[in-house]
Amino acid sequence: MATVKHVYDVINEAADFSTAMDFDNPGLLVGDPEEMVRGTVVALDATDAVIAEAAGRGANLIVTHHPVIFHPIKKVTADMPVYKLVRAGISVISAHTNLDKAPDGVNDILCARLGLQNVVVVGEDGMLRAGTLARGMTPPEFAYYVKRLLDDQAVRYCDGGRAVERVAVCGGSGGSFLAEAAANGCQALVTGDVKHDVMLDAVRMGITVIDAGHYGTERFVVEYLAELCKRALPDVPVAVAHADASPTTTI
Repeated sequence: MATVKHVYDVINEAADFSTAMDFDNPGLLVGDPEEMVRGTVVALDATDAVIAEAAGRGANLIVTHHPVIFHPIKKVTADMPVYKLVRAGISVISAHTNLDKAPDGVNDILCARLGLQNVVVVGEDGMLRAGTLARGMTPPEFAYYVKRLLDDQAVRYCDGGRAVERVAVCGGSGGSFLAEAAANGCQALVTGDVKHDVMLDAVRMGITVIDAGHYGTERFVVEYLAELCKRALPDVPVAVAHADASPTTTI
């Protein structure tokens, strides 16, 4: 059996924790690095439902994309995930912006799902990717294309008024990269959590923006995280959480 630290080290090798953005809080956030891992559950978030599932499976490690502790905590009460994790004896490793920018991480996986070619890293922080479509599409056609390939219930988009050939991609919340996408010759940006004012700016700049949701653009990385865990734990059960789901419902 391997320790929690061994799993951390394997993830760190694939997505160096030291490369995370300054505002971020990835790493081993709950638990003992020297504890032997009996079972692992992988999810985007360590929600109450995911914690309950891990406990039910007898797992003592949860690996997530989103940090279970992001903002400073001034108290820990019984209704909080951290309290429930400690009571259940479950450790948590979270790989966040380090996994967004890592080779084969969130944004490379998203580019692959969208069939982008000649993908390059854009910008100094390494978060944004840009690539080309096999053929040009109108903005509405591209919006339906993204919806289908990401298997989303729905997407929001603004029509930039130009054919889409070169696409910028940022999983999660990447509306702030609009100007960078435009500066790198992209006619479209695929991301999530896009604010109204960003959509207005995009129309003015002639950029089609597809808001496929935070969950919708990041959920595919969970399988990759699970593969990393299986690499670290060949003799230990590793499962993608059935309880891992978007907190929203589209009607």
